[in-house]
Amino acid sequence: MPETMTRQEGARVSEMSEGNERSGRGKVSRRDFLNATGKLTAACALVGAGSGSVQADNFSGQPREGSDGRQKVITDRHYYLGDVRLEEGFEYDGDTVVGTRTALYTLELKDGKIASILPAGASLDASLPRYSAQGRLALPATRDMHIHLDKTFYGGPWRAPRSRQGKNIADMIALEQQLLPELLPTSQQRAEALIALLQAHGSTQARSHCNIDPVSGLKSLEHLQKALDNHRDGFSCEIVAFPQHGLLRSNVDGLMREAMQMGVQYVGGLDPTNVDGSMEASLDAMFQIAIDHDAKVDIHLHETDPSGAAAIRYMTDMVEATPELRGKLTISHAFALGTLDAGAVDELATRFAQQQISIASTVPIGELVMPLPALYAKGVNVMTGTDSVIDHWSPFGTGDIMTKANLFAQLYGDIDEFALSRSMAIATGGMLPLDEHGQRQWPAVGSDARFVLTDASCSAEQVARVSPRLATFHDGRLVAGGVWKA
Repeated sequence: MPETMTRQEGARVSEMSEGNERSGRGKVSRRDFLNATGKLTAACALVGAGSGSVQADNFSGQPREGSDGRQKVITDRHYYLGDVRLEEGFEYDGDTVVGTRTALYTLELKDGKIASILPAGASLDASLPRYSAQGRLALPATRDMHIHLDKTFYGGPWRAPRSRQGKNIADMIALEQQLLPELLPTSQQRAEALIALLQAHGSTQARSHCNIDPVSGLKSLEHLQKALDNHRDGFSCEIVAFPQHGLLRSNVDGLMREAMQMGVQYVGGLDPTNVDGSMEASLDAMFQIAIDHDAKVDIHLHETDPSGAAAIRYMTDMVEATPELRGKLTISHAFALGTLDAGAVDELATRFAQQQISIASTVPIGELVMPLPALYAKGVNVMTGTDSVIDHWSPFGTGDIMTKANLFAQLYGDIDEFALSRSMAIATGGMLPLDEHGQRQWPAVGSDARFVLTDASCSAEQVARVSPRLATFHDGRLVAGGVWKA
């Protein structure tokens, strides 16, 4: 369920979904930001349309070489990628970071790993194939940790969602019940198109919520698993069994358990008070499924204070009292955190860090501002995702996780070189080329070869400008865009 926080609906956000990222904050200081974001979203949508076509070529038997001379298919499992720009360290004016130093290297890629990192001009094995990045910057691949691949209009003709004026969560569930039979026949193909879009924007890892409901049964899951299987060499994805119509409300406990037996990694949940009508009964049922199947939990929690805060505390208590749940809970959206005072957030963040509870936020830009920096400061694992990509909840999703890092930087004032470079962490699962002292920590010999090549000169520029990605690699495989023959 996407995120929404409009001025009109702020008082009842827990009844509605997230996703309308162009909702106004209603404050003069945010107008320029929102205007810029709207233009950025439109630009990214255009880039995505073009990038998606490149990825489609990789699976449709098109020529290996594009019109720009780039090699779009690499079948080698052991090869060199030369002229790769890597970050080497920060430039300082006194104690202030004012720039980022880079240099060219050659990466040796073997069986999905980075086998060696060689300086430009180093002696190379003449028997290995060679490709060139022509000076493009390599950055860690992004991770979309909250998305719904199973239900999207993407991949078909343009279709705007119906107006949500005056509608609550029950109305949206009723609408979805009507739409699912229409979407199911092509849900696999649309999921594959969406995977290609994500790859074109640099994401090769994801966590997808998948509907488990009385209308679609297990069909949405079956179709999603087929789509993921078709892309298993170029895309890694965890699945959350998501009771979109309510775990108790739609009586899907049995279906959820069947889903877990089909290899799903996460048990999902949804607004236990506003949708299921009983916080403790709903959360207990969700956790029991997870315990019975040795699975993890990722719940949609849109409810604000007091019901949302009560649910967060109840779940945290549950994890503290149940050792086997430590490190296995993700709270998605968690809007209630944005309604609490600093002391309450600090207390909860400390407990989250101790119990390894993660927060997945789509960095909403409505009236409510999430306390994400405060969570980071306590060591909480904070993730982000695109959530909706053109569906009946929202038409605005682009599938580009780097735009979330850009939003994060704008919302929380990260405008200097150092802060911008740190903002990229929310899009890459915490992976950054340089540590806080300017020492290179990525890439490293032996690490997975999952990266993108971009036109940006450094991480800070990538976040600020959302620079185009020219190639995406997953475990050494070129899965989108292209490089040049050396």
